Amino acid sequence: MRIVVLDAYTTNPGDLDWGPVEALGELAVYDRTPDEAIVARAAGAEAVLTNKTHLSAATLAALPGLRYVGVLATGVNVVDLSAAAVAGITVTNVPGYSTPGVAQAVFALVLELTNQTGPLSTSARAGRWQACDDFCYWDGELVELEGLTLGIVGYGAIGRRVAGIARALGMRVVAASRSRAAGTSDEGVEFISLDDLFRTADVVSLHCPLTPETKQLVNAARLASMKPSAYLVNTARGALVDEHALADTLAAGRIAGAGLDVLTQEPPRAGSPLLTAPNCVITPHVAWATRKARARLIAAAAANLAAFVQGQPQNVVA
Repeated sequence: MRIVVLDAYTTNPGDLDWGPVEALGELAVYDRTPDEAIVARAAGAEAVLTNKTHLSAATLAALPGLRYVGVLATGVNVVDLSAAAVAGITVTNVPGYSTPGVAQAVFALVLELTNQTGPLSTSARAGRWQACDDFCYWDGELVELEGLTLGIVGYGAIGRRVAGIARALGMRVVAASRSRAAGTSDEGVEFISLDDLFRTADVVSLHCPLTPETKQLVNAARLASMKPSAYLVNTARGALVDEHALADTLAAGRIAGAGLDVLTQEPPRAGSPLLTAPNCVITPHVAWATRKARARLIAAAAANLAAFVQGQPQNVVA
């Protein structure tokens, strides 16, 4: 079996081993693949692994020997699933590999916003503490999380892990989920409607997949319904948020801040509205990328491919 990894670098920039995948066939690994090179590089391959390289209907049609696509992620919006199904191509994903790291990253963003760790460290190292008339100083309000309400949008594995950390910090947790009816509760989490969540939460954290129904879920109307003291955190998919509406909301001071690990366009283009928005902490889509998580990702991708070869595919999405 010929196996091609189209965009290996972010998964494994050299600190891990593709051995578990290589054991399954003849392996070709490319750090990055531009759209115009996909067909040439994947020609003759029965299996392709991709993270963010898009496999469109036209691309899949140009690869008649392709039988398997393994997505090196949980989200599968990089593959035209309908076209894959028509072509008889099995598509799998890797759920759950990054849950601990993403949950940790959520609170890294929340604590950066509420404790101002980065700006205070920068100013202290620049000499402001030395010049201070008092033994301490701060800018704005330092916010205590205990007693505040965390609203989780999407209650899958990551949402549940985030809820557990929030409860350990003394927060009340509410959630909106398609699979849980408003008015019910589970494991100390109250399920409420999406609109009620935006109105009542002190911190809103997004953990739902990107679908046509969830695109720009966070729009101007929902941002306007949030408390002026509330924070928005997004470690899921950038397009869940109307970025121009969020930038306008932050510029007007209508919410307290935002912590974002994802943007609609990645990397962002010059002029991306959130890059210059006030009270906005941005990290470059790294919540998933701890070394342990990436090692789990490669191992799971290899297990998915091995299961397919054995005629018992797992984690199938198309």
